[in-house]
Amino acid sequence: MAATAIRTVEARPTADSLVKPGELVDLVEVTPLTLNDRRIYNLLLENAWDAIDKPVTHVIAKAALRGSHNSNDRVGDSLERLMSAIVKVAVVWDGEPAIERVQLLGGNLESGRADGLLEYEIPARLRKIIRNSQVFARLQREVMFALSSKYALTLYEMVQKRGNLRWKASERFALDGFRGIIGVPKGKLSSWSNLKLRAIDPAVAEVNALSDFMVEVVPLKTGRAVTHVELRWWRKDGDASGAADRALQFSKVGRRTKAEGRTEQVEPAAAPGGQGAAPLRGRPAWLDSRGPALLTETYETARLRHPGYDIYFVEGEWRAWSRGKDAPNDPDRAFLAFFRRYAEGNPL
Repeated sequence: MAATAIRTVEARPTADSLVKPGELVDLVEVTPLTLNDRRIYNLLLENAWDAIDKPVTHVIAKAALRGSHNSNDRVGDSLERLMSAIVKVAVVWDGEPAIERVQLLGGNLESGRADGLLEYEIPARLRKIIRNSQVFARLQREVMFALSSKYALTLYEMVQKRGNLRWKASERFALDGFRGIIGVPKGKLSSWSNLKLRAIDPAVAEVNALSDFMVEVVPLKTGRAVTHVELRWWRKDGDASGAADRALQFSKVGRRTKAEGRTEQVEPAAAPGGQGAAPLRGRPAWLDSRGPALLTETYETARLRHPGYDIYFVEGEWRAWSRGKDAPNDPDRAFLAFFRRYAEGNPL
């Protein structure tokens, strides 16, 4: 007797990961979205997950969508792009392949308060697609926020959707279809060389550095022209997985340098007023009694991810919270995870 397929809505998010229906991974954007749009949409799906296929209104704190920046402007811009976005989803209709065009986000109500709430709805046609879904991607939150381009995030989602298929380790796409799935706007990166250089190669480098899988995008020619690509993936061994964990500790600039195999010195990012970024100040002596110092890269990563926060004060909060608990296997990762939750709960 054949095993019953697991419905996507029965999969549960965890503290470190969220679930995304496969149909919302391999979609083609008619209206291009940004990296921030995609991240916010994933968070809206996660927040609504317990009733994702029900005709109800969902509520989320705006602070949960802002990330490390302090303004609600980017959240509002993303919501408006998501409301106007039309996507094409491959579905089956009466046993035949079909294309369904749906909106990603329905009506919503946003509080005028910086620390207010957002009410939103999932459109009816999209709820039906999600209700019938049987394939999903499990996305690690830390990786989703570490990736630095929408192409890298989309490629990561594509691999996470396919990575656990025991019977499959590659998939062929028409080049135009692949361009659409990773979100290349029409008229942009029209030649294979530009697409490879500007979108595919950087995305592959980041996914290989930060995720649990290795991935290749191989060009396939018809005559002299590239007309298709083959996406190949395989799970990393233990050493490579450990390297991915360590890569997540680096700042965004450091991660991209490491992923691309470059070793040149990276100039510090400019601070307001045109000055270089302020050097990381020394760890205060009062923390010495709370526990040993973390890696320098960990403090730098915390500062870049959460500008405006006193990283050493938050370390003190983490040390106090950790008192009496089992020591973490990786204190640096544990601190960064605590910092993310602290920033979400205590927005500046």
